[in-house]
Amino acid sequence: MRIISWNINSLRLRLPLLKQLVELANPDILCLQETKVPDPLFPRSEIELLGFHNCLFKGMKSYNGVCILSKHPLGYHVSNTIQWCGKSDCRHISVQFNYKNKKINLHNFYIPAGGDEPDPTINPKFKHKLDFLTETKEWFSQNKETSSILVGDFNIAPLENDVWNHKQLLKIVSHTPIETEKLNQWLHTGYIDAMREIIPPHEKLYTWWSYRNRNWEKSNRGRRLDHLWISPDLRSHLKTIQVFKEARNWDKPSDHVPIMLELK
Repeated sequence: MRIISWNINSLRLRLPLLKQLVELANPDILCLQETKVPDPLFPRSEIELLGFHNCLFKGMKSYNGVCILSKHPLGYHVSNTIQWCGKSDCRHISVQFNYKNKKINLHNFYIPAGGDEPDPTINPKFKHKLDFLTETKEWFSQNKETSSILVGDFNIAPLENDVWNHKQLLKIVSHTPIETEKLNQWLHTGYIDAMREIIPPHEKLYTWWSYRNRNWEKSNRGRRLDHLWISPDLRSHLKTIQVFKEARNWDKPSDHVPIMLELK
């Protein structure tokens, strides 16, 4: 089973890139974030032409939006009952489905970016981000899941080698100690960082490069903002992790690149 997570930064704008990705990687399931499309305008027919006949989506105009696209039947849709931070801002979608006689839980998240100032007393966007992380940690603490996969754009680079310069970014939103601590608390409710199971923590690992840096590849000032988590019972099924860095050079790219989890 191949599951890809990607902050596509506008689904309708980047449908040609989605087709390119499908041809390159042949995934079973796609989890997309920042789709930026309201549900009535979701391009379902174009998605089905790519082989994904099972689609779940929650979207809004211009902002946020998440979807799960699958070549296999999808089951119980659980996330509509959860309103994180009391907002209906399309940041989470999840399913429970059977795959080869195994029941799988799959969550797709788009965590708030948090703005520029890492102070919740003066920056409501950063407060929203911290509150979101607190609520998700509490929910997953109380709702333990097995055979569970949690993916998405978390907008946090938790480890030293998840950013191009640890010391310089400690006061920059996405790598501050309070964000890292809260993300790790959530991780430890019952998950494993699958990317770092395959790629050791001492190696640099990025999934995002800013649009502001035109020569992004040469400077390589990246961050690992996108994540793939699995519950411990799936560890023995973990086969590979792949980061499609080449996608950052595609025509009109997203600033995030796709990441893939392959389970055997």
